[in-house]
Amino acid sequence: MSHSHRPSGLKQTNKKFKSRHATKGDLKREAKGRVVRISPKAAAKKSLTAAQTRLNRQNHAKQTQANKRHELVASLKLFGGPDGAPRIVAVVPLCRDVSASETVRAMVDSYDGDGEGVPDVGSWRTRADRFKANLQFVLLPYRQLYTTLDACKAADYVVFTLSPDTEVDSWGELLLRCLQSQGLPEVVAVMQAKEAPNPKDRHPILKSLLSFIQFFDPSQSKVHDLSVRSNALNAARALCEGRPNPIRWREGRSYLLAENVDWEHPKSSADGLESIGTLRVTGVIRGGPMSANRLVHLPNFGDFQIVSAPLPRQAKGLIPTMELESTTLHEPNADDAESLTSRMEPDTMANEQTWPTEEEMRGDGASTSGSNLPDAAMGTTPKRVKRVPRGTSAYQAAWIVDDDDDDDDEDHSDEDGEDISMKDVGEGSQAETARQESEEEDLVDAPTEDMDVGSKKSKVDFEDLSMDAENEQHAEWKAARAREQEEKEDIEFPDETDTPMEIPARERFARYRGLRSFRTSPWDPFENLPLDYSRIFQFEDYEKTKRNVRRRAGEEGVQHGTRVTLHIKNVPKTCADSYNPSAPFVLFSLWEYEHKQTVLHFSVQRNTEYDGSVRSKDPLILTVGPRRFRVNPIYSQHLRGGGKGHNNVHKFERYLRHGQTSIASVYGPACFGKVPCMLLRENEEDGQAPHLVASGTFLSPDTKRIIAKRIVLTGHPFKVHRKVATIRFMFFNPQDVAYYKPIELHTKLGRTGHIQESLGTHGYFKAHFDKPLSQMDTVCMRLYKRIFPKWSEMYVPPGAVQVGKKDGEDEKMD
Repeated sequence: MSHSHRPSGLKQTNKKFKSRHATKGDLKREAKGRVVRISPKAAAKKSLTAAQTRLNRQNHAKQTQANKRHELVASLKLFGGPDGAPRIVAVVPLCRDVSASETVRAMVDSYDGDGEGVPDVGSWRTRADRFKANLQFVLLPYRQLYTTLDACKAADYVVFTLSPDTEVDSWGELLLRCLQSQGLPEVVAVMQAKEAPNPKDRHPILKSLLSFIQFFDPSQSKVHDLSVRSNALNAARALCEGRPNPIRWREGRSYLLAENVDWEHPKSSADGLESIGTLRVTGVIRGGPMSANRLVHLPNFGDFQIVSAPLPRQAKGLIPTMELESTTLHEPNADDAESLTSRMEPDTMANEQTWPTEEEMRGDGASTSGSNLPDAAMGTTPKRVKRVPRGTSAYQAAWIVDDDDDDDDEDHSDEDGEDISMKDVGEGSQAETARQESEEEDLVDAPTEDMDVGSKKSKVDFEDLSMDAENEQHAEWKAARAREQEEKEDIEFPDETDTPMEIPARERFARYRGLRSFRTSPWDPFENLPLDYSRIFQFEDYEKTKRNVRRRAGEEGVQHGTRVTLHIKNVPKTCADSYNPSAPFVLFSLWEYEHKQTVLHFSVQRNTEYDGSVRSKDPLILTVGPRRFRVNPIYSQHLRGGGKGHNNVHKFERYLRHGQTSIASVYGPACFGKVPCMLLRENEEDGQAPHLVASGTFLSPDTKRIIAKRIVLTGHPFKVHRKVATIRFMFFNPQDVAYYKPIELHTKLGRTGHIQESLGTHGYFKAHFDKPLSQMDTVCMRLYKRIFPKWSEMYVPPGAVQVGKKDGEDEKMD
């Protein structure tokens, strides 16, 4: 009898296998062919013993310590020795009741120095024997913004003088924000009091001042009270023994703070230019090597060449009378010297030529009005002639504003400054023509001076203005309010434009095009370029050129720390006449190609404390590196990460808004590196207190960057049947509907569609959409046009002497 085992009810049954880890097959499927590579360094670490790992860590720490010590010694080697270069200290008073001279005198007296010859403003050099250091103080006046900014560009230290009694006003805060944007060197904050404060109040005052200065420079840990001798000595010790904080954009760039400026006329004056000569600037070269082959930038005067004569060497110590034997340090090479050519001269005959039309050959298009007027005499301002009623005096005629003087860019001109040619809608009747002729008979010609009525004030106080002047001021007030309203409407309805009824849309928007995709649709960057693009330079590979320029700048020239006298040729005599020993005269050497004109793009962000409206092409002051320009920038969107996108097309921005980063584009001289920039708006009441509009850094000189202005034509659904709708008010004639039929439509609720056919004679058309359309929706059509930057010119601060334009120097392009 066979036996079979039967499981009883007491047999143990285990649960099904469950694991937190996947199987090998699951891991392979998740990897999808990827193989994890083990680093050879990690494998080597496993094989090392504990003793070897500890020795490697110790060796690495020693190398890091040695490198830091070597960097510190190299940075302080420039100032070492009795004949070392002086430390440049800019003393900036932030309040009206403090004095830069008293600040310097208190610090010099703390280490038993001689502070009797300290001037109120200007440059003053001294030797601190206690700390074995040379100091050169640049004492700056109060409320001189541009002078202070120029001095801080060349300073190693900045001493901010605060008052325990007076708060820092709006100008002081503006200066601190500008210095933040420009780049701050090492900061030392001091408090200057006429009388020693009460010991009970001293600590709260110092704590409040420290909190204020930390808002602009968080690295500050103490405010030195100059009424206490020990605190003044600590402030002097920080200037003499500390390591200056390097400014990134200034690294590798050579500059010179002038100690003496002299001008001489060349012996050979066959050209007859008595006001052009050689400028001799004496000082210590700082930053990097200065090459005689590169151009130098003189503030408020432009770029110049170093003369071909050798550079005489002098002692760089405190006593300038110590003369050494004249030695040729560096002289320019005729083959490698930078030229003053900044723009290319385009050959207009190389473009496509067309045969002139019959009207051009007959000369019908030339205006003959005003041909009988005599020419203005040499040296006088030509006068304009107005049509005014009979019996009008010259004073009354000056207040009459011509219709053609109105600058209405929204109604009669496009954003890029090109007037729209208006066609006659219809011919007037004979009665209307006769009435106009009778009115013209009652008008006479009155010569008037060019004057801005709204900007000039009446010479007589307490005198009522005429009705014309009142109307003019009222019109300016309404224009300011209209601009604010336009900015609000642009936020609510961005880029929306009404189609004109009297002009066909295909003519009004002839330069616009439709794009299927703004980010991916192709756009040729060399298509329909203006004539100005033939005048600028383009870098084939900007990054490679920047590396080569940086490398060559550090290989040749006179090394930093050498006291030399530079001879600069073809400098006007007004430059030497404008030199004031009480104001700093800073000379910057330019890198190669930094005189060539190109397209500059800056990444900027608005100042949160400025509430005014900032529109594209508004006149502003651009400060970038050692230069200042008067510009009319145009703004465009900034892609995340600063990329170009697929087609390098970027949307034009009508306004510079708060809380977002935009790209400002202008024509200007080339620049290398992340140089900080500022956008300032002039203040009519005080030229030394402009408004800080925005700040940022230089991005690139990309000439292929396409800035596309977008307009949106809107229409209203008249009848809707599921996905098909009849649209009106977008166009007003069937020819425009046929012209824009290939362009894709979209709605504000996310529908997309196309024009099917035109309906009637009033611009109605039938459109088909991808989903059912709502009656409350709005149909839109996007059109794009490329716009280009505006030319810039050199900006001269108020009170500075400006030189006339010389041959080869940049001039403003209208």
